[in-house]
Amino acid sequence: MITTSKNPYFDSFVRWQFELLKREGYIHYGKKYTIYSELDKQPCADHDRAKGEGVGPQEYVGIKIKLLELPEVISKLAGKNVFLVAATLRPETMYGQTNCYVLPEGEYGVYEMASGEYFVCSERSARNFAFQEMTKEFGKYPCLAKLKGTDLIGKALSAPLSKYEKVYALPMTTISMTKGTGIVTSVPSDSPDDWAALRDLQTKENIRQQFGVKEEWCVPFEPLPIINIPEFGDMSAVKLVDDLKIKSQKDKDLLKVAKDKVYLKGFYEGKLLVGVAAGESVENAKPKVKKHLYEENLACPYYEPEGEVVSRTGDQCLVASCYQWFLKYGEDEWKEFVREHLNSDNFNTFNPKTQNEFNLIIDWLKEWGCTRTQGLGTTLPWDTQYVIESLSDSTIYMAYYTVASLLHGNSIDGSQIGPLGVKAEDLTPECWDFVFRKGAYPEEGCPVPKEKLVKMRHEFEYWYPMNLRVSGKDLIRNHLTMCQYNHAAVWKDQAMMPRSMYCNGYMVLNNEKMSKSSGNFLTIRDCIDQFGADATRITLADAGDGLDDANFDTDVANASILKLFVLEKWITDNLKIAFPEGSMDFAESKANFDLWDTIFENAINQGIEKCTQNYDEMKYKQALKFGFFELQSIKEDYLIAKAGKPNPYLLARFVEAQLILMNPIVPHFSQYCWKTHVFPILEKSTNYTHAAHENLNQMPWPKASAPFDKVAADRLAFMKDTKSGIRMGLEKSKTGGKKKNKKGAEPEPPKVIENCVIFTAKEYPEFQKKCLTIMQGFEFDENNKPIGDYVGTIRSSFEKKQAGLAMKFVSFQLNIAETEGKEAALKLESTFDELDCINSNKAFLFENMPQIKDIKVMNNKSEEAAAIEGTEQMRSDASPGKPAIHFF
Repeated sequence: MITTSKNPYFDSFVRWQFELLKREGYIHYGKKYTIYSELDKQPCADHDRAKGEGVGPQEYVGIKIKLLELPEVISKLAGKNVFLVAATLRPETMYGQTNCYVLPEGEYGVYEMASGEYFVCSERSARNFAFQEMTKEFGKYPCLAKLKGTDLIGKALSAPLSKYEKVYALPMTTISMTKGTGIVTSVPSDSPDDWAALRDLQTKENIRQQFGVKEEWCVPFEPLPIINIPEFGDMSAVKLVDDLKIKSQKDKDLLKVAKDKVYLKGFYEGKLLVGVAAGESVENAKPKVKKHLYEENLACPYYEPEGEVVSRTGDQCLVASCYQWFLKYGEDEWKEFVREHLNSDNFNTFNPKTQNEFNLIIDWLKEWGCTRTQGLGTTLPWDTQYVIESLSDSTIYMAYYTVASLLHGNSIDGSQIGPLGVKAEDLTPECWDFVFRKGAYPEEGCPVPKEKLVKMRHEFEYWYPMNLRVSGKDLIRNHLTMCQYNHAAVWKDQAMMPRSMYCNGYMVLNNEKMSKSSGNFLTIRDCIDQFGADATRITLADAGDGLDDANFDTDVANASILKLFVLEKWITDNLKIAFPEGSMDFAESKANFDLWDTIFENAINQGIEKCTQNYDEMKYKQALKFGFFELQSIKEDYLIAKAGKPNPYLLARFVEAQLILMNPIVPHFSQYCWKTHVFPILEKSTNYTHAAHENLNQMPWPKASAPFDKVAADRLAFMKDTKSGIRMGLEKSKTGGKKKNKKGAEPEPPKVIENCVIFTAKEYPEFQKKCLTIMQGFEFDENNKPIGDYVGTIRSSFEKKQAGLAMKFVSFQLNIAETEGKEAALKLESTFDELDCINSNKAFLFENMPQIKDIKVMNNKSEEAAAIEGTEQMRSDASPGKPAIHFF
C-alpha cells in the first residue's frame, strides 16, 4: 500500500490528522537550528538521510579570541576585529584559559561576519556559520584569505575572561578539522588534553624547536584554579594526569579516561571558584556564564551535527537556522502522558533494553521539524509552501490500515474506488472524526452515507488498539516514539495506546556486515532459491532475538535442509512401524505408561510450555530450541531406552506437538508432513485426545497434559549425564588416563575392560553439605544469583586449606543455579532412588558397550563398596546426581 500523497485516500487521512494536531495545539511555527542539506535547500529529516539517522544539532559556544597581532598573510586586516573562534561545550571554564591551540598543518580561512567581525576558522565551520545567519548573506561564506596553522603559532591573543591579559597560539597535533572550528581554546587546569599538550611544550625543548615555539609563549603560563571538584581539588586535570602517569599528549587512551572522569564529576559535583557565578555548582553556572559571554559579545552560538550526516542526494549536511513547522514533542503534559503509558502494565517491549531505550528517548526527543519544501508528502493544509515529511505522516497510519481495504480495495495507490464506494474527496475531516474519534455524524451536506462511515468505524474499533508493532531498533528514537506521542494526541485515551512494540537489530551474514561491494550479500529470493523457504525461516529464527544483530548463518541453513529431510523420513518410517494398519484404538496405549513413557511425556509437556512461552515473548531462537532441537534430542533417548518400540499414543502425540509447535517457523514442511503422514492415521483412529483436521492450522495449539513433573525431569537429566560419564569413563580407563603417545611412538595396546562399578551417593560429603546449607540461607535475585556476601561467609566458615575447595564447589553449584534455579542447585539429596534408576536402565546407559560383561551398582558407603580396592577417593567424590564410575 502506498502511504504518500500519491494515494488520495491516505493524503486525506494525513491532512485530517495534521489539522487536528494544529487545532489541539501540538504544532507551532518558528525558527530553529536543524540538520540541513545545502544541495536540497531544505531540512534533512531522519528518513531523508543515507547516513546519520538520529543525529541532531550539537550546540557549542563560539569563543571569540582576539588576534592582537596578525599573520603577514592577513596584514591587510590591520585595525579590524579579527578573532580565532573556538567551539566549546564548557563555557564556564573560560576563566582558566592560558593559550589557544591550532593544528600546525591545518588549513584555515578568514571569513567576514554580518557584524563586521572577521572569524578565523575551518571552512567546514564557516559553512555552518553561514547557514546560521552569521555571515552577511545566508548560506554564503566567501573566504577572504587562507592560512596554515603554522602562520598562527606564536601570535598574541586576548582570551575572554582569562586572568592573563595576553596569551599565545600554540601547536597541538591531535586537533580534528572535522569537528568544531579547528581552533581549540586551552584550559589546562580542567582539561587533561590541554594540560598534557601544554606540559609537553613547557618541558620538552625538542617539541618547541620542531614548531618554532619560544619559551615565553608557554613556560610562564601556569594552570589557573577555577573549579573545585571533590576528590580532584581545583587542579583536576593536573592531578589526574599525574595519577594516571600520563607521559605526553599522545597517550590518547589514558587521556580519554582522565577526561571522562573530570568532565562527569566536574559537571555534577564541581563548584565554580571565580567569575559571575562563583560559588555555584558547575551545572548551574554553565548557562549563566554562557549568557554573560553572549551579552558582552565575547562569544556567539555555533551549531554543527553531532556526527556525520549525509543526505540521500549525497550532500554533507550542516546545521542551519530555519523557519519550520514543528511538532512539540517533549512538551511536559504530552510527554508525561506517553511516559505513563510506556511504563504501565498495558505496554510491553519484550526486552528490558528496549524498554530502557524508550525511557531514554522520551526525555531526549524534543521539537521535531515536520515539514520540508519539496519531495514526497502531503501538502500542509494551512501552509501550502510546505509538505509533511515522511516520518511525521506515518505515526498513526496503523489506524488507516484498518479501513484501507474498504476505501480502495486491492488498489495500492488508491487509484480505484474500493468496495465501500467512497471517493477520497468526499472524506471530510468530520468523516474521519466520526470513524476514528467517535465524532458526531455531520448531518448537513455529508457526501458519505452514515452507514458507510459506521462500517469503517466498526472495522477500526475491531482492530484497535494496536496489539503489536514490530520494527528495527534504529526507529525507537524517532518513528516508534513519535507513534506513541501521536496516538496520545489524537485519542487522549490510555486504552487506545499501542499495546506492545518489538524491536530487533540489524541482519548480518555469516557474522559479517552485508555488503554488495564485498559480495557478502543475500536477498530473500536468493535464500529461497538456495535453501528453500522453510530452511531459510529456521535460519532466521535461529539468527537471534532482541536488539543484538541477528546472524544469518549459511551453514545453519544448509544443515536445516538435512534436518528437515531426516525428520520427515523418521516420521514416515516410525509411523509405518507403529501403525502398520494405518490406524489404531489408542485406549490401551494411553493407559499403560512405563517409566520412560512417563519421562518422555513430561519432556513433551515441558517442551510445549517452554516453546509456547518463548513464542509469547517473541523469542524465536528459544522457541526453536525448545520446540524443535531439544524435543528431537529427547526423542532419540526415548527410542533407545524403549529399544525402538515407542508407545504409539506418545509417538502420535509427539509428532503432532512437534509439527504444530514448528508450524509458525516451517509452515510448508509442517503442513506437508501433517497432511501426508499424520492426519490419515489420526483421522481413522479412535480414542485419541481430540479430533484431527486436515488443515494443521485448524488444530488446537498443544497444551501440557499434566503439570510439570520435576522428578521425571531429574531422572532424565540424571540418566543423560550418567550415560555421558560412563562413555568418558570407559575411554579414560582404556588408556589408564594417560595422554596420547608422541608422534612416531608405538601406541600402547588398549586395556581390556570388562567390568564396571557405579557408586551412588545419598548425601554429599560433610564439607559440601555445609556449603549447601550456608547457601540455602541466602536470598537469590531474579537471575538466580545470591544476594549478599556469600564469599566472605563461606571463607569464614572453613579453615584456610578447605576454604578454597569450598569456594570451588559453591561456584560450580551457583552455575547450576543460574540455569536450573536455587532449589535444584542447593538440594541436599536426590529426588529419586539413583541406585534403582541405574539398575533399571542399564541397557540405555551402556548402549553399544557389549564388551562390558559385569555391571554393579552400589551405595558409596556400603560394605560391598568398601571392599573394592583402590576406590576410596572415587567413592568419597560421589555425590547426589553425580555417581562415581569405575571400570576395570
